[in-house]
Amino acid sequence: MSVTPHNLDTQTPGDPTFHHIPGYAPYTPIIEAMQAHAAAIRSQNAEEVVWLLEHAPVLTGGTSASEDDLVNAGDIPTHLAGRGGQWTYHGPGQRVAYVMLDLTRRQPDVRAYVSALESWIIDVIGEFGVVGIRRAGLPGIWVPSPDNTPGQLDKIAAIGVRISRWVTWHGIAINLDPDLSAFDRIIPCGVRDGGVTSLAKLGVTAGMDELDAAMKAHFRANFGSDFGG
Repeated sequence: MSVTPHNLDTQTPGDPTFHHIPGYAPYTPIIEAMQAHAAAIRSQNAEEVVWLLEHAPVLTGGTSASEDDLVNAGDIPTHLAGRGGQWTYHGPGQRVAYVMLDLTRRQPDVRAYVSALESWIIDVIGEFGVVGIRRAGLPGIWVPSPDNTPGQLDKIAAIGVRISRWVTWHGIAINLDPDLSAFDRIIPCGVRDGGVTSLAKLGVTAGMDELDAAMKAHFRANFGSDFGG
């Protein structure tokens, strides 16, 4: 699959290049292209990249996915992915960022990398007045339920990564304004004590371009040479 830069500025030297993939991307070709590029980073010193895209509707299961958590896929295709994590939904209105970095250039530490992804998401959604929360043992970012359910946290962004010879692939998904009812077809990430929400449900009116700009603006602070600038 050919991935061509589209409407994104040149990055600061040393940062990965951000590529925008237009339209609603089919899942399998993107994963195959991402795997190939991650391998090229390690074997051919290819450039580090972040791919920004929206997938056509798909349910994906990570290496810890339980069949019992696939409640009712219906007409949405399902795929088992090689990333970590459990079941999640991707579809229009959700910004997926596939992050391909060489951790030997930064910090070869899986936990530090996942923490950097979480910090990046927290900074990004903070641009829109939304306070993100970590939950111990549950990768991803959560917010207090907009339905005012006391104590309930709803997931606004998912993380699922794979690291091959210290090169990262797969990445994150931030819910801008997807069809939240699609998450009813699964137990998202295996978590039964919270729902799934979006920036739009929280009252954010920003579009995808504004979200992308925030993601670019906050990248370097979280993914510097030592995951700290």
